[in-house]
Amino acid sequence: MTAQTRRLGLGTKLAYGTGDLGPAMVSMIKGFFLLNFLINVAGLSPARAGSVLLLSKIWDAVNDPIVGTLTDRTRTRWGRRRPWLLFGAIPFAIAYVLHFIVPPLSQGGLFWYYLVVAILLDAGFTAVNVPYAALTPELSEAEQDRTDLNMYRFSFSVLGGLVAAVMYNVVVNSLNKNDPELGNLIQGLIIAAVIVISNIIVFAFTRENDFNQEDEDHMPFFEGLITALRSRPFMYVTAIYMLTWIAIQFVQSLLLFYWRDYVGGDPAAFTAVLFALQGSIFVFILIWGFLSRRMGRKRVFLIGVPVWILGAIGLWFVQPGQTNLVIILAVVAAIGVALGFLIPWSLLPDVVDEDELRTGKRREGIFYGFFVFLQKLGISLGLFFQGQVLEWAGYIPEVNGVAAVQPESALLAIRVMVSIVPIVLLLISMVVVARYPITREKLAEIQAGLRERRAG
Repeated sequence: MTAQTRRLGLGTKLAYGTGDLGPAMVSMIKGFFLLNFLINVAGLSPARAGSVLLLSKIWDAVNDPIVGTLTDRTRTRWGRRRPWLLFGAIPFAIAYVLHFIVPPLSQGGLFWYYLVVAILLDAGFTAVNVPYAALTPELSEAEQDRTDLNMYRFSFSVLGGLVAAVMYNVVVNSLNKNDPELGNLIQGLIIAAVIVISNIIVFAFTRENDFNQEDEDHMPFFEGLITALRSRPFMYVTAIYMLTWIAIQFVQSLLLFYWRDYVGGDPAAFTAVLFALQGSIFVFILIWGFLSRRMGRKRVFLIGVPVWILGAIGLWFVQPGQTNLVIILAVVAAIGVALGFLIPWSLLPDVVDEDELRTGKRREGIFYGFFVFLQKLGISLGLFFQGQVLEWAGYIPEVNGVAAVQPESALLAIRVMVSIVPIVLLLISMVVVARYPITREKLAEIQAGLRERRAG
């Protein structure tokens, strides 16, 4: 890589941040509403719906390091990562729309339709999101710029998720309450347009650092994965990300079930919960980003995550009918949830620098791809577990849009999976963060060593 250190302007940081709008909106709808859509709109059994999510997520996890490796080897006049954003956006958008069409098929036919579409959607998501994430260390080497890039990225991410949640509830549960299939299709078209536009903005208004192609690494795929696994800092960051995001995923997928089936809240009013949750995350990403410059990323994580745990404990003690308390707890938990967005991704560029100092090679694609691979593999197993637990607990799907009265076993399973399970995962994540080996002083040494090597 050319020895080039530059500070980024606000315009570049904002343009980069918009790139997560489309993926964030898709992740929000998939995380909070897709399981409900597959079961209660498309008509799949909970076990089949859980299997669709599991199999598609396994594929999604596998294709991340593949795309990461390919972007490392991409050579165009526009750079290595940005062309993927430009040419991957439209297939990604089309696959998202297809996910919310309900064809007139049997249970078996629906299973295979949604499985194929889910695989296509995840491939499109990866083709855009992995090269987008791998842009961070290539746009700047400054620690503050990298923290700012992730701060703006996840601010837009949370904002996009908030808009998607509100829009979904308005379109599906209000304007088209009697025709949820039409409502889901309309929101699909809206989000598809955002996917295309946001990726064009990132492509047009960012520039990658120059790379010397002769210095680039062309190691075989599996050798690259072994290299990633041998990086001790990488495994720590991956563990932090996987633990926090499995905790987030458990709540995302089941919060609507918890709100409607256990608390007894109106599904149309679920927007208030998401607004409180996403709004608080948005504010605290900015606050934690500011504080991390002064206190360090490890310290803010160890301060904020216990607040998240308190919110999860509160969810266990909520009683049916206490809808306002759920909204308050969503705000409290989101204070720590914001760190699950910000901290792992801001640590990952340090891993790339440490690897370059050890090996003389720079492989953002390998690390970012395999990072997401491990995270998605963990989440896919979690989603499969959720679907199977709901099935075993006797969860009863809606009939003609009318929610069933759930047995106590199903309600208990939902409560455990939105509170107890995340608490355990978060406690483990705090231990991992406390032992993370790259301190601020160590990072300064690494970057000084890189500057000296490049100058030579």
